[in-house]
Amino acid sequence: MIVTLTINPALDRNVSADRLVFEDRAYILDTSLSAGGRGINASRVIHSFGMPTLAIATSGGAAGQKFEELLKTSNFPVQVVRIAGETRTNLTISDKQGLTVKLNEFGPQIEPQELAAVAKVVEASLTNADWLMICGSLPPGVPPDFYNGLIHLAHQRKVKTLLDTDGEALLHGLEAGPTLVTPNQQEAERLLNKVLITRTHFFEAVERIYSMGAESVILSLGSRGVVAKNASGMMEVIPPRVDAVCPIGAGDAMAAAFLWAISNKNDFRDAVRWAVAAGTASAKLPGLAFANLEQTKEVYKRVEVRSV
Repeated sequence: MIVTLTINPALDRNVSADRLVFEDRAYILDTSLSAGGRGINASRVIHSFGMPTLAIATSGGAAGQKFEELLKTSNFPVQVVRIAGETRTNLTISDKQGLTVKLNEFGPQIEPQELAAVAKVVEASLTNADWLMICGSLPPGVPPDFYNGLIHLAHQRKVKTLLDTDGEALLHGLEAGPTLVTPNQQEAERLLNKVLITRTHFFEAVERIYSMGAESVILSLGSRGVVAKNASGMMEVIPPRVDAVCPIGAGDAMAAAFLWAISNKNDFRDAVRWAVAAGTASAKLPGLAFANLEQTKEVYKRVEVRSV
């Protein structure tokens, strides 16, 4: 069982346009609403790959009601912690050339008693969990060390942890020694307060993040693949060239596929290869969509792994 936590989920409004340009009109080709958030997306991928998952998320207000309605079609178990604040709405606009703009609200204020309820639900879920996947930003009112406490709690229950977040939440979470962290390039730059441009920069960043407490690190570099490290060493994992249509959500697919693979007894090296395949296959799809296992397998065959 892989449990995902999304404390700041969203009602995702996805817009497909003919083109994205400044100072000229564009035309909307299609719009859709979906229940979103990194952990929700990850559970969606894990479920589609045939592995049990439980998604935990907060929900509040009219947007939260719509969010819950949309989740009912996902066919995997979801446990909702209701809050007084309004679930945020995020906007993603993509065009036929593959350009994407994503605009996110900060999210609702979460009160201390609501936060305690989230922690209680997470704690109860750990009884049947192999992994706890802690995903996304912290909304206003949540202490930056909240994820740190959940990682310690999971360690006490012998549950492995994947941390996928940004900013102070990532910094404090690393101090708890998560099993895996999966920052993208921009998140790593903010964490380290350094611009990452060259391959050497990427290798140095992974070494530094690894030294900050994580048992393993996967640094996502978009179309350039990933640099990853665990106790066995460092590697580059390079995807095949594809025509990316919408890269939004590819990181969620990557993290989910890694946990699916590692839970199926693949070693770290091969699990990272599956992760890159899933992210790449999802980026080929229009809108906020995720590759299934067959689509991922096709890309997996062409992913290259190099030891560093």
